[in-house]
Amino acid sequence: MRFEYAKWTEIALNGDPFPREDAYAILTDRDIDLLQLAAAAGDVRIARFGRKVQVHQINNIKNGLCPEDCGYCGQSKVSDAPVRRYPTKTEDEIVREAHEAKSQGVYRYCMVASGRGPTKREADALVHTLERIREEVGIHTCLSVGLVDDETAQRFKDAGLNRLNHNLNTSARHSPKIVSTHTYDDRINTLKAATGGGLEVCSGMICGMGETDDDILDVAYALRGFEAPSIPVNFLVPIEGNPVYDFHQLTPERCVRILCAFRFINPTAEIRIGGGREGHLRGLQSLALYPANSLFVEGYLVSRGDAKRKAYRMIEDAGFEVDGVWDRDEIERGFELDDNPSVLNPKTTLLQIERGED
Repeated sequence: MRFEYAKWTEIALNGDPFPREDAYAILTDRDIDLLQLAAAAGDVRIARFGRKVQVHQINNIKNGLCPEDCGYCGQSKVSDAPVRRYPTKTEDEIVREAHEAKSQGVYRYCMVASGRGPTKREADALVHTLERIREEVGIHTCLSVGLVDDETAQRFKDAGLNRLNHNLNTSARHSPKIVSTHTYDDRINTLKAATGGGLEVCSGMICGMGETDDDILDVAYALRGFEAPSIPVNFLVPIEGNPVYDFHQLTPERCVRILCAFRFINPTAEIRIGGGREGHLRGLQSLALYPANSLFVEGYLVSRGDAKRKAYRMIEDAGFEVDGVWDRDEIERGFELDDNPSVLNPKTTLLQIERGED
């Protein structure tokens, strides 16, 4: 079968609804060439965003202590993961870390607090913190605090928040298998509150939780309906102690295909490679920058990730450009292996003797 990659690009660039049967083929048909697919998706991405890559950094301002039972999350009440629990960081600490993120070239500072949703007292504190970040730092902001109502969303907007994050995570069909303490509709209502309050919405999904291809497409098309300007596509990080652990669904190629499908369906959205990119995309991380134009650095909520320097180098090596001001000395170190300054093999050099090895 001959696939019309250029036609897919044309549909997306025209803003026309992307045919679901073609999106399904992208996920499932092994005859679709991965490089041609990524190039076609890349044409859409470059037309909209050029070669710039937005770098986002998460600040986990409140960790653990969550009453929800999301099976994929190490902070949930049903997880046995060894998570250090702490209440919301102080206002001064959050503002200081915003300054640090901006100084290191981070485009958007993303604050995440565990829990079902903010109390009025917590919302009051967040409003004041957001006002200070707007006035003292001047960095793009995103906030993820669980379920939010209309009034709270409006208060966050007035305080200077740019985006509210609340992921759909999976489809309405699959959601009851992942969480029971809130519903898919609860998440939809939070997105409606955000848009109603004038906030941009940042919403995506977690792939690799036992979902079907149709579940993935349901989320992608639902977010098109919201005209979500920011869509993080996360890949499940298998954390021991979590009920939702590892379904062995993800390969580097599948991850790229998922990102391409999201790009064609949501051509004007910022598609972000979220949690798990390092372990699941592996050697295809740079290829993933063709459909995606954004990524997280320095880790996620309870799992590690690549350091900024390594991510910046990967972006530039692939021919893309970090969107922001940053210190180029961070990456200009020449040849290195695994961040180790020594390139010599200790088994075949005098390093063995120096270390007292046989």
